[in-house]
Amino acid sequence: MTPVLVINSGSSSFKYQLVDVATERPLASGLVERIGEESGIATHTVFLGGEGAAVTATKATSRIERAIPDHTAGFAVMLEAFAAQGPSLENARPVAVGHRVVQGGARFFEPTLITPLVEINIDELSALAPLHNPGALQGIRAARAAFADVPHVAVFDTAFHQTMPAAAYTYAIDRETAQKHRIRKYGFHGTSHKFVSEAAAAFLGRPLAELSQIVLHLGNGASATAIRGGESVDTSMGLTPLEGLVMGTRSGDIDPSVLGVLARREDMGPGELDAFLNKRSGLLGLAGASDMRDIDTRRREGDADAQLAFDVYIHRLRAYLGAYLAQLGGVDVISFTAGVGENSAVVRAAALETLGFAGVHLDAERNTSGESGIRVISTDDSPVTVLVVPTDEELEIARQAHAVATA
Repeated sequence: MTPVLVINSGSSSFKYQLVDVATERPLASGLVERIGEESGIATHTVFLGGEGAAVTATKATSRIERAIPDHTAGFAVMLEAFAAQGPSLENARPVAVGHRVVQGGARFFEPTLITPLVEINIDELSALAPLHNPGALQGIRAARAAFADVPHVAVFDTAFHQTMPAAAYTYAIDRETAQKHRIRKYGFHGTSHKFVSEAAAAFLGRPLAELSQIVLHLGNGASATAIRGGESVDTSMGLTPLEGLVMGTRSGDIDPSVLGVLARREDMGPGELDAFLNKRSGLLGLAGASDMRDIDTRRREGDADAQLAFDVYIHRLRAYLGAYLAQLGGVDVISFTAGVGENSAVVRAAALETLGFAGVHLDAERNTSGESGIRVISTDDSPVTVLVVPTDEELEIARQAHAVATA
């Protein structure tokens, strides 16, 4: 057994998973939330064994409710749960702790062993990710106190996209201003895009270096990435995760002048505008629901707002597919992943409906089969292979953390 503890920490919560990288199976996972509130909640799930789907089908879950004043207290609650419910960290002592960090800027292009200097850099990069990096840093400091004798590794969402050429990551604004404030496209969901593109190549038995791929990570947050030879060449998210596709509550691409109009006519300040575009837009803004399942149900019942939200979502998705087909000069594999990508056959079909000219031919029966796991949903004679690939960011973080810790 080679356990690695994966931590995904926010400002008032953190998720964790203990992964055996030797078998690539989860041993336990949990969520500590409402940190700093009057009453916190911690849930802990132990995976009891089995193979394949049975790993997650056989599990035991416990729940704790009490005040959790800070992340240090949260880690104490997590350790209590491991001690009470298992697996025992005496028998499954982590060989490394991997931390998801959203923004690595242009400083971090690979998983990095955390040192005091790295912590300072993550803190400084909070200016580019004020909603994410501060919480990650709190989690890192609490985890390093709880596991002082274990290597801690930062795995950055932005790292995979550091291979983008300057033409892809540069915004057409005043160069000196952009350099002063580090304004450029960074991209996100990199851990997922890396995992899915490598899993797709392995599943097809084809060398990663020879494939041109488009990965569509479609969840409440959504992004598309063009990948050539295993390297990101363009991605839809930008300086922040707001740019690009229509998402659950985020607008995606929008004319920047809209902000000026709202500022003048609605007297909205920077914070209000940020919240408007990140939390009150996307599917939620268009139809009052952020979950694609609700949107799809309502549009089938004749709801015009839900139909328009769906149409806008698909229109934007097709636009990025077309753009990346052009950037790559053709594509070998298109993969759908994350909650919507893995589970919505109607989104997959609508997104690809117009791409027959590019050699994309979906098999309707395969697409709607409801099977689980990685699978082909294109026809046997489709020049472009279309896949559904369940993402596993925790496993990818565990792999990377273990590689750094044992190098």
